[in-house]
Amino acid sequence: MKELTKAEEEIMQVLWKLERGFVRDILEELPEPKPAYNTVSTIVRILETKGFVDHEAFGKSHQYYPIVAQDKYKSFFLKNFMSGYFGGSFEKLVSFFAKDNNLNVNELDQLMQHVRKDINPEEEEKQNGTND
Repeated sequence: MKELTKAEEEIMQVLWKLERGFVRDILEELPEPKPAYNTVSTIVRILETKGFVDHEAFGKSHQYYPIVAQDKYKSFFLKNFMSGYFGGSFEKLVSFFAKDNNLNVNELDQLMQHVRKDINPEEEEKQNGTND
């Protein structure tokens, strides 16, 4: 999988939201100032070449849809981001955000509780006594 350019990612965000769409549908969802129709069409075809989208033909029109799930790309992007900026260390990433956002110990504890709950929701339910 390749990392997307900013413009490609913007188009993919729209396609993930719409699930299927013609170029005009994608264009409608983009913020102002809107790019030209031909620009969006070109980017969608590049995304198709990169293996991110496919299309269904309706005469001369094409309806595009994502073939790479948003979560799959998100995971790929974050791993590359962590590798490039934090040496692949989640600890360095969290430490950076904690310092950058002036988080105190209580806020970090709350954050860790949310992480534990997301990683292992069944164990969290047992600890809170909500599992029947």
